[in-house]
Amino acid sequence: MKKKVSQYLAMACVVVSLSLLSGGCAKQKVQSDKDIAPVAPKAEVKAPVTGKADIGKGAGMEESLASKWIGGDSGAVLEGRTTAPMLPVYFDYDKSDIREDQQGRLKKNGDLLNSSPKVQVRVEGNCDERGTNEYNMALGERRAVAAAKFLMNVGVAESRIATLSYGEEKPLNMGHDEAAWSQNRRGDFVIVK
Repeated sequence: MKKKVSQYLAMACVVVSLSLLSGGCAKQKVQSDKDIAPVAPKAEVKAPVTGKADIGKGAGMEESLASKWIGGDSGAVLEGRTTAPMLPVYFDYDKSDIREDQQGRLKKNGDLLNSSPKVQVRVEGNCDERGTNEYNMALGERRAVAAAKFLMNVGVAESRIATLSYGEEKPLNMGHDEAAWSQNRRGDFVIVK
């Protein structure tokens, strides 16, 4: 009897061990602090001031977006890993051509760069997790180059634009569905100087 109990226990241990070993875990990408872009502090909301301070030369005039960008908002991130106030562009699955609905974003980015001729930008191509690492690195590069060519076509000097591919290595959304993948198929615009 003791021999049978010992055999059952040994067999149970083997089954548990095999199930733990064969189960495995899905490959997870871990984001380090180096991969996370700093977030600019939120501006404090103040009540409107009334009185003599509101009248006078320049009261009520709007400051241009370009001057705010160069003056103080440089380095802030609004969406993706793109430097504010520029916006990233998104791509269809397995494509590197600029979608029609993304051309307005690129045009605005080009206008901002054209209004600040000393600013240099790096276009970073990104992919979702599907495909091999090598394929995604090449696809990310094609996406970055397509976005850079668009900027050049709207007047930004080629010498002010660099490209870089991260492939699938820097996902924004760690999910494994179309909603996550669509956020990871993008081109980011990062100010480098």
